[in-house]
Amino acid sequence: MVSRKSKDVIEEMTDVIIVGAGIVGLATAYQLLSLNPDFKIRILEKECKAALHQSSRNSGVIHSGIYYKPNSLKAVNCIQGKKELVDFAQKYQIATKKLGKVIVASKLSQVTLLEDLFKRGKENKVGKIELIDSNRLKEIEPNVEGVKAIWLPDVMVTSFKDIAEKLAKIIDSSQSEIMYNQKVVSINSFNNEAVVKTEKGYFRANKVINCAGLFSDRLVNSRKKGFRIVPFRGEYFEIMADKQKLINGLVYPVKDPRFPFLGVHLTKTVDGKLEAGPNAVLAYAREGYNKKDISFVDLKDILTHPGFWKMAKKYWRVGLYELYRSYFKNVFLKDLQEIMPSIQKDDLRKASSGIRAQVVLNDGTLTDDFIFEKDDNVLHVINAPSPAATSAFSIGRAIAKKALEN
Repeated sequence: MVSRKSKDVIEEMTDVIIVGAGIVGLATAYQLLSLNPDFKIRILEKECKAALHQSSRNSGVIHSGIYYKPNSLKAVNCIQGKKELVDFAQKYQIATKKLGKVIVASKLSQVTLLEDLFKRGKENKVGKIELIDSNRLKEIEPNVEGVKAIWLPDVMVTSFKDIAEKLAKIIDSSQSEIMYNQKVVSINSFNNEAVVKTEKGYFRANKVINCAGLFSDRLVNSRKKGFRIVPFRGEYFEIMADKQKLINGLVYPVKDPRFPFLGVHLTKTVDGKLEAGPNAVLAYAREGYNKKDISFVDLKDILTHPGFWKMAKKYWRVGLYELYRSYFKNVFLKDLQEIMPSIQKDDLRKASSGIRAQVVLNDGTLTDDFIFEKDDNVLHVINAPSPAATSAFSIGRAIAKKALEN
C-alpha cells in the first residue's frame, strides 16, 4: 500500500503513464496512439524538455543491424525500425542523408572477425552489403587504410533530436500530454491501478511503462533481479573544417566481439560535420558528461554492485586503456590513424559527449540486448541502448503491445 496525502493525488485516471520523454518513451506513446487514438497518455519527464540525454547525444547514425545476434530483439527491431524511422522522417521533412558505411579491418589479424561480421549481416538481411578488398576501399574512401572492409552503401544519418521533438509535438497535439519537471520517485501497483510518485505529487493510470533510460533500474528492484545500470561516457572529437572532406561517409573499425561498444570511428553528421569517437569510459555519474562530473549516489551504486567488480576483474586492462585514451589525445589519435593516417593532432577539437546506460548483471556480464521486466500492470524497459534510437518505432510498438497484455 502506498502512503499518500489526498491533496497530492491527481485523481484523474489516465490509460497509460510513460516515465521518460526520450525517443523510446515518445515512440511508445506514438505507437499506443496508433493502436488506440482515444487513449489518454501522460508522459512524465524530469527535464524541462524532451530527449535531452541519450536520444540527442549521439552520432545520428541510422544503424544497419549488422552487429546484432541473429533473431535477437536488437536485430529484429533494428531492421524493422530503421525503415519506419526513415518513413517518419520523410513524412515530416526531417533531414536524412545517405552516406554509406565501411567497416575496416586495418590488420590481417582482423580479417576473420570482419568475415564473421559479414556473414552476420547477410543473416540479418541488412540490405545491400559487400565484402571488399583494399582497392575497392580506396575507391570509396581514398584516405582510409585497410586490408579488407565491409561496404554498406545505404546507411543513413539523421537527427534523432529532431525526430524526438516531432514526436513530442504530435503527442502534445492529441488528448495526451507531456508533463515536464516531474522527476519520478517510485512506481507502485495496487487495486488494479498503478500509482506513480514524483517529487511534486501522485499520478494514477491503468498501465505504467518505465522508459527512464539511465535511471530505469532505480524504479524496479534491480538488486533482487540481478542487474544494475553502469554508465559509460562516450567522448567525441570534431574534425576541423578543412579536413572534413577527407571522409565521404562513415568509417568504423572492426568491433571487438567481447563488448557492446563499436570502437572509435569517424562519422559525418546530417549537417555535414565530421566527428571522431566515441570511446567508452566509466562515468562517475549517470549524467556525467564531463570528466570532473561526480555523483556520490551514482558512484556508490556502481561500487556496491557485485557485477561491476566481476566485470572489472575480467576487463581491467581494457578499462584502463579506455581511461588512458580519454586523458591523452595522442593515444586517441593513434587509434584513429590506424584507419585514417592523414588525421593529425591539430585536426581534432573536443566536441560533445554522451552516456550509454549499460546494464551489468551480477555475474559481470555486459548485457547486449533489450531487457523488459513486467510486474502486474507496470512494464519496465530496463536495457535499451544503441540501436534503440534507430529501432524506436519498432521497439515502441513491441513495448506498447507488451504493456497492454493482461
